[in-house]
Amino acid sequence: LLSLLFLAQLFAHADQTVTAETKPDRIDVSVAGALFTSYKYAPAQKYPYFYPVNGPRSGKSVTTESSEPYPHHHSLFFACDRVNGANFWQDANDKGQIVSQTPKIAESTATKVIIEDVCLWRVPGNEPMMRDTRRITITAPDDNTRIIDFAIVLEPLVDITIEKTNHSLFAARVAPELAVTAGGTLVNAEGLKSEKDTYGVASAWCDYSGTRDGITEGIAIVQHPNNRWYPSKWFTRDYGFFSPTPMYWLENDRLQLPKSQPLTLKYRVLVHA
Repeated sequence: LLSLLFLAQLFAHADQTVTAETKPDRIDVSVAGALFTSYKYAPAQKYPYFYPVNGPRSGKSVTTESSEPYPHHHSLFFACDRVNGANFWQDANDKGQIVSQTPKIAESTATKVIIEDVCLWRVPGNEPMMRDTRRITITAPDDNTRIIDFAIVLEPLVDITIEKTNHSLFAARVAPELAVTAGGTLVNAEGLKSEKDTYGVASAWCDYSGTRDGITEGIAIVQHPNNRWYPSKWFTRDYGFFSPTPMYWLENDRLQLPKSQPLTLKYRVLVHA
């Protein structure tokens, strides 16, 4: 009987094989032959981002690539405004752009895919002011869960000043059907819910979930305990945006990053049924 139970559990989670394929403007990552996410890095983009980020049961993205209000929120991304006067957040590239130097699949096994990328933060026509090196590890531990581990090292190439801004760092914009405004749930690690009770609150993680076509799925962002500012306060919106955003609550409303002094940040994204 125990052997039969073991085999039943084994086959219930048998095919969680993770694979990756490089395309001209993206890297597609699939689980059990079905697309999970694409890391998109076309030269015309404001910044690289993940889209779709498909739920494990529905196969539909739990994020939106562009949606009102604020269509410049592209799914799951890392960016920042007010960096030495430049804007690496909104969509006008002439104000600043985070440009991928072409990512590579560093490792691909049956259980995980690792993507590595180097990006330059620059205003067109000027030398880059910052370089980031990112390592993205994607796994699928079971048929209800997908994980994106996102590690990024920011290396200032000049002295950097970031002024107070709510447009900062790792962020996600969920599909409209999962937003609080559509009946979805936004909750943090302390069990506080919605924009009203999670906005400006320091918490290790926040999760957004909702029911669509009878299937309940969601996406959580978890901050690594070693991150500077851990646990950061959150900028949350009931329409579907959420981000651990330290730059909105800076001491003296600004952050100095001296040249050549790197800053490492890590986040875990859980996409779940």
